[in-house]
Amino acid sequence: MTSSEAVIVDWDGPDDPQNPKNWPKSRKWAATLIVALFTFVSPVASSMIAPGSQQVADEFGLKSVVQLDMITSIFVLGFAIGPLLMGPLSELYGRAVVVQLGNVFFLVWNLACGFAQNETQMIVFRFLAGIGGSAPLTIGGAVVGDTFNADERGRAIAIYALGPMVAGPVVGAWIVERVSWRWVFWSTTIFDVAVQVVGAILLQETFAPVLLERKARKLEKAARADPEKGPSQQHRVFQTLMGIRSWKYVLKTALTRPTILFLREPILQLLGVYMAFIYGIFYVFITTMPDIFSSVYHESLGIVGLNYIALGLGMMFASWVNSNTMDRIYMYYKRKNGNGEPEYRVPTLVPASVLFPVGLLMTGWAAQKHIHWIVTDIGIFFVGASMILAFQSIQVYIVDVFTLYAASGIAAVACLRALCGFGFPLFANAMFDTLGYGKGNTILACIAIVLGCPAPWILWFYGRRIRTGSKFARKT
Repeated sequence: MTSSEAVIVDWDGPDDPQNPKNWPKSRKWAATLIVALFTFVSPVASSMIAPGSQQVADEFGLKSVVQLDMITSIFVLGFAIGPLLMGPLSELYGRAVVVQLGNVFFLVWNLACGFAQNETQMIVFRFLAGIGGSAPLTIGGAVVGDTFNADERGRAIAIYALGPMVAGPVVGAWIVERVSWRWVFWSTTIFDVAVQVVGAILLQETFAPVLLERKARKLEKAARADPEKGPSQQHRVFQTLMGIRSWKYVLKTALTRPTILFLREPILQLLGVYMAFIYGIFYVFITTMPDIFSSVYHESLGIVGLNYIALGLGMMFASWVNSNTMDRIYMYYKRKNGNGEPEYRVPTLVPASVLFPVGLLMTGWAAQKHIHWIVTDIGIFFVGASMILAFQSIQVYIVDVFTLYAASGIAAVACLRALCGFGFPLFANAMFDTLGYGKGNTILACIAIVLGCPAPWILWFYGRRIRTGSKFARKT
């Protein structure tokens, strides 16, 4: 073999046990559940302060409603910036290290929030915590794509993404009422330390290119230990792979990949806009529910927090439905048509596109007309259920389409989604004060129908044609 020849380091056949796709199911689920544990923490922290925002405002002397809502939503702005860094970096350095370093960054700034002495410190600390907290949200779906085959991903995504955001306000309301808003941050930090310890011990790398690079490194080391064999072909391949990790490459190529994907891929544009709108409305609910149930139904702060359970139950119910049906639907159409297609993930988008406007209308008009609180909570249940049905369907679809670049694809939609999650709560109270909950939610429901109802049908009939012209789709 001459020195100009190259050897590609690959798996030892299709059944190589080192390939994450061939891991035992117990090992796959362990990786999924550990990254899900990381994913649980930051969404909880993002919404946990919502019931206590008024207490923060009283201590810092805040009068503006926009300032009040920003205490909650500024965290989500970090979710917009973080994925643009975390997704591509995980495709360069691996999933595990980026998740853990991002979590450490979140941990430091979330702890700092508990010591904030003014509005500026609180906003800056929350924003920085959001950047770190975006890592598992961005990378978790990619971990599922790394380890599970297409016909298994539905259940894995459903369990990984099991509605953690609602646990925050329920617990946060009681912490604020019984102790202090500062303990909202200190308690989540204590829990996150435990998660970090578990992750540091148990979280394994799942990204195939990084694992193959480690394999090449071992081959290089073995070749160097036996100099009689001459220069190592694996050594040359290893050096080539390491070369793309220069900062020039990272800044010019990898970190621009989510933006390039979003600008070039109609699939991400269609799903990203719809996902962003849903996420924005979700944070509108997170920030306005305390006012609805305290001013309309005259509930105490602790009882107000219990209404978030309706949102959580909707999300948990939808996750349970998806975990039992998404893969079955995929396998049904795969057997029927003889091949598997990402479009077989689309059917669960149909009920989501219907339930979402129904939930908005029920919630808005029940609150407007002072109908019994249970009707409002049923509407909130529908909103939570439809959100998870849509999110999980979209996330699995993106992973199926952009296999190798799944983290960047998710990051592309996550950025726009988080911008809406940050911005929507800032105008929600002004809109409801002017129009009332009924008319305000009717406008939102109409927008949801226009954005959401055509999406599943466009993907079902034209998704394959759109994917065929994609540079990034289905690269493995």
